[in-house]
Amino acid sequence: MLIEALQGDITEQAVDAIVNAANQQLAGGGGVDGAIHRAAGAADLRAACAAIGGCPTGDAVATPAFRLPCRWIIHAVGPRWRGGSHGEADLLASCYRRSLAVAEELGARSIAFPAISTGIYGYPADDAAGIAVRTLQGSATTVELARLIAYDAQTLDRYRRLL
Repeated sequence: MLIEALQGDITEQAVDAIVNAANQQLAGGGGVDGAIHRAAGAADLRAACAAIGGCPTGDAVATPAFRLPCRWIIHAVGPRWRGGSHGEADLLASCYRRSLAVAEELGARSIAFPAISTGIYGYPADDAAGIAVRTLQGSATTVELARLIAYDAQTLDRYRRLL
């Protein structure tokens, strides 16, 4: 799988699937989650998420992408940072693995990821970037392209150093 890092808006990625940094209720929120809900069409996406009923931390589920240029949104629930001794690293890595598995089930060949858990969930950005890159590099998958989408230059620099 080719892994690339770009700075930009995840809602504008022309890939098969984008990953949403979701909450357990799949209810929409701030940051990436809010931006994806607004761009996709909040009412449609809320209804699709409500039909699923939630998702546990470390797991991922998919909905249609509605008004986005991709086909699917894969909602991955990252861990809240609680100091690092509560399984956060394993849960974050699981988000990336489960997102790839869901993408495979859908037949997606390309996927774009945000920096899961680094916003309001408080995951240290350097650690989260390392987990993202290592997990993607170590995953056997039929997905051909994974994009790490950085919202800012600092995140892009982190990804590029690791790649």
